Amino acid sequence: MSEHPGVGAVDGELVWHTSVWPFLASVGLLLVLPLPFMLHFVYGKSVLAAVVLAAGVVLIILTAAGWVADGLEDVHGYGAGHSVWAMPLFIMAEALIFVGFLAGYWMLRFSASSWPPAGTPAKEYAVPVFMTILLVSSSVTTHLAERELEPERESRPGFIFWLCVTMILGTVFMGLTVYEWSTLFHEGFNLGTNVYSTVFYSITGLHASHVFAGLGIFVCLLIPALRGKVNIPFVKAASMYWHFVDIVWLFVVTQVYFW
Repeated sequence: MSEHPGVGAVDGELVWHTSVWPFLASVGLLLVLPLPFMLHFVYGKSVLAAVVLAAGVVLIILTAAGWVADGLEDVHGYGAGHSVWAMPLFIMAEALIFVGFLAGYWMLRFSASSWPPAGTPAKEYAVPVFMTILLVSSSVTTHLAERELEPERESRPGFIFWLCVTMILGTVFMGLTVYEWSTLFHEGFNLGTNVYSTVFYSITGLHASHVFAGLGIFVCLLIPALRGKVNIPFVKAASMYWHFVDIVWLFVVTQVYFW
Protein backbone atom coordinates (compact mmCIF):
# COMPACT_ATOMS: atom_id res chain seq x y z
CA MET A 1 0.00 0.00 0.00
CA SER A 2 1.31 3.43 -0.90
CA GLU A 3 2.31 5.85 1.85
CA HIS A 4 1.55 8.83 -0.38
CA PRO A 5 -1.97 10.28 -0.66
CA GLY A 6 -3.42 10.04 -4.13
CA VAL A 7 -1.07 7.23 -5.12
CA GLY A 8 -2.10 3.61 -5.66
CA ALA A 9 -0.39 0.46 -6.79
CA VAL A 10 -1.07 -1.08 -10.19
CA ASP A 11 1.00 -4.12 -11.27
CA GLY A 12 3.53 -3.29 -8.56
CA GLU A 13 4.07 0.28 -9.76
CA LEU A 14 2.98 3.46 -7.99
CA VAL A 15 0.59 5.53 -10.07
CA TRP A 16 -1.41 8.67 -9.42
CA HIS A 17 -5.14 8.28 -9.73
CA THR A 18 -8.07 10.64 -9.98
CA SER A 19 -11.69 10.15 -8.97
CA VAL A 20 -14.83 11.77 -10.31
CA TRP A 21 -16.87 10.98 -7.16
CA PRO A 22 -15.89 14.03 -5.03
CA PHE A 23 -16.88 16.36 -7.87
CA LEU A 24 -20.21 14.59 -8.39
CA ALA A 25 -20.88 14.64 -4.65
CA SER A 26 -20.37 18.41 -4.63
CA VAL A 27 -22.75 18.85 -7.57
CA GLY A 28 -25.31 16.64 -5.83
CA LEU A 29 -25.15 18.70 -2.65
CA LEU A 30 -25.58 21.86 -4.70
CA LEU A 31 -28.72 20.39 -6.29
CA VAL A 32 -30.12 19.14 -2.98
CA LEU A 33 -29.52 22.12 -0.68
CA PRO A 34 -29.15 25.70 -2.01
CA LEU A 35 -30.71 25.52 -5.47
CA PRO A 36 -34.12 24.03 -4.49
CA PHE A 37 -34.43 26.50 -1.59
CA MET A 38 -33.61 29.41 -3.88
CA LEU A 39 -36.01 28.24 -6.60
CA HIS A 40 -38.87 27.68 -4.15
CA PHE A 41 -38.53 30.54 -1.69
CA VAL A 42 -36.98 33.24 -3.88
CA TYR A 43 -38.38 32.60 -7.35
CA GLY A 44 -41.54 30.67 -6.42
CA LYS A 45 -40.82 27.84 -8.87
CA SER A 46 -41.88 24.92 -6.68
CA VAL A 47 -42.12 22.32 -9.45
CA LEU A 48 -38.67 23.13 -10.77
CA ALA A 49 -37.33 23.06 -7.21
CA ALA A 50 -38.77 19.57 -6.72
CA VAL A 51 -37.21 18.37 -9.98
CA VAL A 52 -33.79 19.77 -9.04
CA LEU A 53 -34.06 18.25 -5.56
CA ALA A 54 -34.96 14.83 -6.99
CA ALA A 55 -32.04 15.01 -9.43
CA GLY A 56 -29.70 15.88 -6.58
CA VAL A 57 -30.90 12.97 -4.45
CA VAL A 58 -30.40 10.53 -7.33
CA LEU A 59 -26.94 11.92 -8.06
CA ILE A 60 -25.88 11.66 -4.41
CA ILE A 61 -27.12 8.06 -4.20
CA LEU A 62 -25.21 7.10 -7.34
CA THR A 63 -22.13 8.95 -6.10
CA ALA A 64 -22.22 7.24 -2.72
CA ALA A 65 -22.67 3.84 -4.34
CA GLY A 66 -19.82 4.38 -6.78
CA TRP A 67 -17.46 5.86 -4.22
CA VAL A 68 -18.04 3.11 -1.68
CA ALA A 69 -17.86 0.45 -4.38
CA ASP A 70 -14.41 1.75 -5.37
CA GLY A 71 -13.29 1.37 -1.79
CA LEU A 72 -14.81 -2.08 -1.35
CA GLU A 73 -13.29 -3.32 -4.57
CA ASP A 74 -9.98 -1.57 -3.74
CA VAL A 75 -9.65 -0.37 -7.33
CA HIS A 76 -6.69 1.88 -6.47
CA GLY A 77 -4.71 -0.58 -4.39
CA TYR A 78 -5.18 1.02 -1.00
CA GLY A 79 -6.07 -2.12 0.91
CA ALA A 80 -8.10 -1.51 4.07
CA GLY A 81 -7.78 2.25 3.83
CA HIS A 82 -8.64 4.60 6.67
CA SER A 83 -12.33 3.86 7.14
CA VAL A 84 -12.13 2.50 10.70
CA TRP A 85 -10.29 5.41 12.29
CA ALA A 86 -11.79 8.06 10.01
CA MET A 87 -15.40 7.16 10.81
CA PRO A 88 -15.23 8.41 14.45
CA LEU A 89 -13.96 11.77 13.15
CA PHE A 90 -16.86 11.95 10.72
CA ILE A 91 -19.31 10.97 13.46
CA MET A 92 -17.95 13.72 15.71
CA ALA A 93 -18.57 16.30 12.98
CA GLU A 94 -22.11 15.01 12.39
CA ALA A 95 -22.83 14.99 16.13
CA LEU A 96 -21.97 18.68 16.32
CA ILE A 97 -24.56 19.39 13.62
CA PHE A 98 -27.23 17.69 15.72
CA VAL A 99 -26.05 19.57 18.81
CA GLY A 100 -26.58 22.83 16.92
CA PHE A 101 -30.13 21.88 15.92
CA LEU A 102 -31.02 20.67 19.42
CA ALA A 103 -29.50 23.77 21.02
CA GLY A 104 -31.72 25.90 18.80
CA TYR A 105 -34.72 23.83 19.89
CA TRP A 106 -33.81 24.22 23.57
CA MET A 107 -33.46 27.98 23.17
CA LEU A 108 -36.92 28.21 21.62
CA ARG A 109 -38.39 25.86 24.20
CA PHE A 110 -37.06 27.74 27.22
CA SER A 111 -37.89 31.19 25.85
CA ALA A 112 -41.49 30.34 24.95
CA SER A 113 -44.26 31.42 27.32
CA SER A 114 -46.27 28.31 26.39
CA TRP A 115 -45.33 25.11 24.60
CA PRO A 116 -46.20 23.71 22.14
CA PRO A 117 -47.33 26.78 20.19
CA ALA A 118 -50.85 27.24 18.94
CA GLY A 119 -51.70 25.15 15.89
CA THR A 120 -49.74 22.11 17.04
CA PRO A 121 -51.83 18.91 16.95
CA ALA A 122 -51.95 16.60 19.95
CA LYS A 123 -48.86 14.42 20.10
CA GLU A 124 -49.16 10.72 19.30
CA TYR A 125 -46.69 8.60 21.24
CA ALA A 126 -47.31 5.11 19.84
CA VAL A 127 -45.52 5.69 16.53
CA PRO A 128 -42.30 7.25 17.94
CA VAL A 129 -42.13 4.52 20.62
CA PHE A 130 -42.39 1.82 17.94
CA MET A 131 -39.81 3.64 15.81
CA THR A 132 -37.47 3.67 18.81
CA ILE A 133 -37.90 -0.06 19.30
CA LEU A 134 -37.09 -0.62 15.62
CA LEU A 135 -33.87 1.40 15.73
CA VAL A 136 -32.65 -0.07 19.01
CA SER A 137 -33.31 -3.54 17.59
CA SER A 138 -31.42 -2.62 14.43
CA SER A 139 -28.35 -1.77 16.52
CA VAL A 140 -28.51 -5.29 17.97
CA THR A 141 -28.83 -6.90 14.55
CA THR A 142 -25.96 -4.77 13.22
CA HIS A 143 -23.77 -6.08 16.02
CA LEU A 144 -24.85 -9.64 15.26
CA ALA A 145 -23.98 -9.15 11.60
CA GLU A 146 -20.54 -7.87 12.53
CA ARG A 147 -20.02 -10.80 14.90
CA GLU A 148 -20.58 -13.25 12.05
CA LEU A 149 -17.32 -12.01 10.51
CA GLU A 150 -15.18 -12.75 13.57
CA PRO A 151 -12.35 -15.26 12.94
CA GLU A 152 -13.96 -18.02 14.98
CA ARG A 153 -17.18 -17.73 12.96
CA GLU A 154 -16.46 -16.31 9.49
CA SER A 155 -20.03 -16.93 8.33
CA ARG A 156 -20.79 -14.84 5.25
CA PRO A 157 -24.39 -16.20 5.04
CA GLY A 158 -24.91 -15.23 8.68
CA PHE A 159 -23.54 -11.76 8.00
CA ILE A 160 -25.84 -11.33 5.01
CA PHE A 161 -28.85 -12.51 7.01
CA TRP A 162 -28.37 -10.09 9.91
CA LEU A 163 -27.44 -7.27 7.55
CA CYS A 164 -30.71 -7.79 5.67
CA VAL A 165 -32.66 -7.84 8.95
CA THR A 166 -31.01 -4.54 9.90
CA MET A 167 -31.93 -3.03 6.54
CA ILE A 168 -35.53 -4.18 6.90
CA LEU A 169 -35.80 -2.58 10.34
CA GLY A 170 -34.28 0.66 9.02
CA THR A 171 -36.60 0.66 6.00
CA VAL A 172 -39.67 0.20 8.20
CA PHE A 173 -38.43 3.10 10.34
CA MET A 174 -38.20 5.28 7.23
CA GLY A 175 -41.67 4.15 6.17
CA LEU A 176 -43.09 5.19 9.54
CA THR A 177 -41.37 8.56 9.20
CA VAL A 178 -43.06 9.10 5.84
CA TYR A 179 -46.39 7.91 7.28
CA GLU A 180 -46.11 10.27 10.25
CA TRP A 181 -45.18 13.24 8.11
CA SER A 182 -48.00 12.51 5.67
CA THR A 183 -50.52 12.29 8.50
CA LEU A 184 -49.34 15.56 10.04
CA PHE A 185 -49.41 17.35 6.69
CA HIS A 186 -53.02 16.23 6.14
CA GLU A 187 -53.83 17.70 9.56
CA GLY A 188 -52.42 21.04 8.41
CA PHE A 189 -49.22 20.75 10.43
CA ASN A 190 -46.53 21.68 7.91
CA LEU A 191 -43.18 23.45 7.90
CA GLY A 192 -44.74 26.88 8.19
CA THR A 193 -47.43 26.19 10.79
CA ASN A 194 -45.43 27.52 13.74
CA VAL A 195 -41.91 27.52 15.15
CA TYR A 196 -42.32 24.03 16.59
CA SER A 197 -43.31 22.57 13.23
CA THR A 198 -40.22 24.11 11.62
CA VAL A 199 -37.96 22.65 14.29
CA PHE A 200 -39.78 19.30 14.26
CA TYR A 201 -39.41 18.73 10.52
CA SER A 202 -35.85 20.07 10.48
CA ILE A 203 -34.56 17.77 13.23
CA THR A 204 -36.50 14.65 12.30
CA GLY A 205 -35.70 15.25 8.64
CA LEU A 206 -32.00 15.62 9.42
CA HIS A 207 -32.07 12.34 11.30
CA ALA A 208 -34.07 10.58 8.57
CA SER A 209 -31.45 11.66 6.03
CA HIS A 210 -28.80 9.93 8.14
CA VAL A 211 -30.89 6.76 8.35
CA PHE A 212 -31.27 6.88 4.57
CA ALA A 213 -27.50 7.28 4.19
CA GLY A 214 -26.93 4.34 6.52
CA LEU A 215 -29.23 2.15 4.44
CA GLY A 216 -27.29 3.20 1.35
CA ILE A 217 -24.04 2.14 3.02
CA PHE A 218 -25.57 -1.22 3.89
CA VAL A 219 -26.62 -1.73 0.27
CA CYS A 220 -23.02 -1.07 -0.75
CA LEU A 221 -21.94 -3.77 1.72
CA LEU A 222 -24.65 -6.25 0.73
CA ILE A 223 -24.04 -6.33 -3.02
CA PRO A 224 -20.35 -7.35 -2.79
CA ALA A 225 -21.20 -9.80 0.04
CA LEU A 226 -23.67 -11.57 -2.21
CA ARG A 227 -20.80 -11.99 -4.69
CA GLY A 228 -18.53 -13.40 -1.99
CA LYS A 229 -16.58 -10.23 -1.10
CA VAL A 230 -16.67 -8.69 2.37
CA ASN A 231 -14.45 -5.78 3.39
CA ILE A 232 -14.28 -6.07 7.19
CA PRO A 233 -12.94 -2.52 7.85
CA PHE A 234 -15.86 -1.09 5.86
CA VAL A 235 -18.26 -3.27 7.84
CA LYS A 236 -16.83 -1.96 11.12
CA ALA A 237 -17.08 1.63 9.91
CA ALA A 238 -20.67 1.12 8.73
CA SER A 239 -21.56 -0.45 12.08
CA MET A 240 -20.14 2.56 13.97
CA TYR A 241 -22.16 4.92 11.80
CA TRP A 242 -25.40 3.01 12.35
CA HIS A 243 -24.92 2.92 16.13
CA PHE A 244 -24.38 6.68 16.00
CA VAL A 245 -27.64 7.16 14.08
CA ASP A 246 -29.48 5.08 16.67
CA ILE A 247 -28.00 6.99 19.63
CA VAL A 248 -28.90 10.33 18.03
CA TRP A 249 -32.49 9.14 17.64
CA LEU A 250 -32.74 8.66 21.42
CA PHE A 251 -31.97 12.38 21.82
CA VAL A 252 -34.38 13.33 19.04
CA VAL A 253 -37.30 11.28 20.33
CA THR A 254 -36.92 12.31 23.97
CA GLN A 255 -36.48 16.03 23.23
CA VAL A 256 -38.70 16.66 20.20
CA TYR A 257 -41.51 14.17 20.87
CA PHE A 258 -41.75 13.71 24.63
CA TRP A 259 -40.56 17.04 26.04
